[in-house]
Amino acid sequence: MDVVARTKNVRLSPLKARDLARELQGLPVSAALRVVEFSERKAAFYLGKTLKSAMSNAEHNNELDAEALVVKEAVVEEGPRLKRFWPRARGSVSPIRKRMSHIKIVLTDVK
Repeated sequence: MDVVARTKNVRLSPLKARDLARELQGLPVSAALRVVEFSERKAAFYLGKTLKSAMSNAEHNNELDAEALVVKEAVVEEGPRLKRFWPRARGSVSPIRKRMSHIKIVLTDVK
C-alpha cells in the first residue's frame, strides 16, 4: 500500500532540492530521517517535514507501522514563480524569478 504526502508552494528552488530528494529514494524511513536530520540544507527541513507527514498519514489513516515503510518516491516539482524586476541602466529592467516547489513523498510497505 502506498501512502502519499505533499507540501505545496515551498519558497525553495526545485533545482537545489532535487539531489537531496534523490538520495532518499529506496531508503527505509528511519535512514531517510537520519539523512534529512543531519543535512544543513534548506531543502532538508522541508523534505523532513513532508516525510514526517507521510509517516503520520501511514499510521493514522492506513494503520501501518511507520518504521516498516520505505521511501518509494521523493519528487520535487516546480511550482509557481514570483516575478520581480530589478532596475537597470537607462530605464531598463532585469527580471528576477523567485522559484517555488511542490514536494511529494510516497511511502510503501515492503512485501
